[in-house]
Amino acid sequence: MFQVDENYTRVSEFVIVGFPSLQPEYFDLVAWFFFFLYVTTVVGNLLLVVVFALEHSLQKPMYIIMVSLALSDTGFSTVALPKLIARYWWNDGSLGFHTCLFQEHMIHYFGSLNSLILLTMALDRYLAICFPLRYPMVMTNQTMTGLTLFCWVVAHIFSGISTINFAMMPFCGPNQIIHAFCDTMSLTPLVCGDSRQGFRAAFATAMFILYVPLAFIIFSYICIIISVLGMATRQGRMKTFSTCATQGCIISIYYIPRFFVYSTPFFPNLTMTPDKRIATTLFYSLFPPLINPFIYCLRTKEIKQIFRLVRLQIATNCILKVVSVQCTSNDLIPK
Repeated sequence: MFQVDENYTRVSEFVIVGFPSLQPEYFDLVAWFFFFLYVTTVVGNLLLVVVFALEHSLQKPMYIIMVSLALSDTGFSTVALPKLIARYWWNDGSLGFHTCLFQEHMIHYFGSLNSLILLTMALDRYLAICFPLRYPMVMTNQTMTGLTLFCWVVAHIFSGISTINFAMMPFCGPNQIIHAFCDTMSLTPLVCGDSRQGFRAAFATAMFILYVPLAFIIFSYICIIISVLGMATRQGRMKTFSTCATQGCIISIYYIPRFFVYSTPFFPNLTMTPDKRIATTLFYSLFPPLINPFIYCLRTKEIKQIFRLVRLQIATNCILKVVSVQCTSNDLIPK
């Protein structure tokens, strides 16, 4: 498979280059941007998890999916961004060989996991809208928890195939990764010898875990649209379409750019510069985790109601404190 001298010296570490055309004077600005992006993503998603844990009224199948997605988004950002931030802040882009393989595994793991979570989300909406009477009996909290745990376990299988392939490949030449993190697309050019067979296996696995769920998602949304069009009230149709449009936007951002990035090597006329490829990858990888908690919080009635009650309680406490201070001051005034 690989025509390489058996006595080759294995690369011991890789170096994350990031954007190859970026000038050094912009490094600090880029580092601050990704730092702000990381903090906002983690805080937003963990806030959603905390609200779910504290509020028993939210412990429903739909919110279990949302919490699973929030944890997955937090995990992906934590795996991908800190080393990229260090690269531009302290010029520290080095990664040990096994650390790079671990990052590659986790990057594809969370990508596969998100695809399965979006599939579960589409299944939940399909059952809720197309079979509203059966939904409470079929989709219980126990069922959704089981599906969620299944997704978290199975996702390791698909990313593991790629990781095992790269662990057996010879890396004996350049060690600079022209990317923001270690993944299949960035590691393949660094393999010594013919890596086409290994890349095809990784590509086939990625396409399977991405587009088999996408096929079911499209099918479920077609069924949902047909069911919604049969609703009697216009208000019910608009409410359902609004919910589906939000999820459809997130799904489009997640899937469509991935197709172009992964398909570029197979279409000679479809070329992307390293900077464009990195920017596209970061867009579809980091933008959904950033906006997911805000979209679902702002468009979910129960969560908005909880935040209104929290704001009202805070305002009431502030007013009571002010009144208490004024009363104390009046008592101290000599009469």
